[in-house]
Amino acid sequence: MAEIGKGVTAGKLASNVQKRLTRAQEKVLQKLGKADETRDAAFEEMVANFNKQMTEGTKLQKDLKAYLTAVKTMHDASRRLQDCLAEMYEPDWFGKEEMDAMTEDTDTLWLDYHQNITDKSLVCMDTYLAQLPDIKARIAKRDRKMVDFDSARHHFASLQKGKKKDEAKIAKPAALLEMAAPSWAQGLISAHQVAQTNLSYNQAEEELGRAQRIFEELNVELQDELPALWDRRVGVYVNTFQGLAGHQEKFHKEMSKLSQNLNDIMTKLEEQRQLKKTPTAAAKTGDGAKSEEANHSESASSAPKSAVTNGSDGELPPGFLYKVKAIHDYAATDGDELELKIGDMVLVVAFDNPDEQDDGWLMGVTESSWMQNKDISAKGVFPENFTQKV
Repeated sequence: MAEIGKGVTAGKLASNVQKRLTRAQEKVLQKLGKADETRDAAFEEMVANFNKQMTEGTKLQKDLKAYLTAVKTMHDASRRLQDCLAEMYEPDWFGKEEMDAMTEDTDTLWLDYHQNITDKSLVCMDTYLAQLPDIKARIAKRDRKMVDFDSARHHFASLQKGKKKDEAKIAKPAALLEMAAPSWAQGLISAHQVAQTNLSYNQAEEELGRAQRIFEELNVELQDELPALWDRRVGVYVNTFQGLAGHQEKFHKEMSKLSQNLNDIMTKLEEQRQLKKTPTAAAKTGDGAKSEEANHSESASSAPKSAVTNGSDGELPPGFLYKVKAIHDYAATDGDELELKIGDMVLVVAFDNPDEQDDGWLMGVTESSWMQNKDISAKGVFPENFTQKV
């Protein structure tokens, strides 16, 4: 037999064309009310639920992808902003290393957030929706086989109705022919004509049985699968949004910490700027301020020296250098540290051993404590950037 295409013969093509024509004819007759149609209200409700399920799932998948696109856009914008700040941040500014590390941590946090949503929420939806096209195709095939079943049923019914009429028509001519035929041929003619009628009837009955079997197999399978699939959607939605909510909570919690760190660094940077402005302001206060600063400078230069002043005037502590004012509260965390409150005046003194002095730390005693007790043992260390010279 001639081949029309790969795996398709002329006979198979003709058979497919005939099936489509038969189905189209059956649908027209059903719409015109000239042929009854197999209906299953329960199954039709299942199909309506399936279509709703597929529409909702597809929309959710589309919106999840849009959300991920927005996350990536926000990530890109955040990275550009962080890079801009890192480039502008000068090496001698407070917290330069912390700022660089925070830029990397922020970028990593955005990447993890995007990947987690993709892996846990979007992939879950993709897997769930991947099975629906096959179900949809089987529903469509079931509908076609139902039309084939209706068509075969109607064809068989029409043959069944016409069988008695055909037998009556055949009987009279056959009787006349048999009378004229030899004795050995009597009965053969009518038997042949009846056989022809029975052949069409049997073929139609076989076709009806085959069409009914194919339709019912598909119908039973889908009646089992569709309700289970409809119920499964709830679990898919729960997993999708629980995963999304969990990743959102973790992301915002970690991002909040990074934002607080950034705020702290900016606060310290402003304090650093204010401290740098203090000497300039002091230089403009007049000759008296200049003289006082000069005296302080002389005191400072003479105090690491071995011969440290011992407060000969009886008012200043031994090793006095200069006076500062607390501009921030400072809670002592160790026994050798000095507790500060905003506004405290502190008398700065030299370290007994200059090698013990850490960068950014001073030694001193509060002026109020010294004036009351004259006890140098009350001295302690404190951060320089929490004070300013007076």
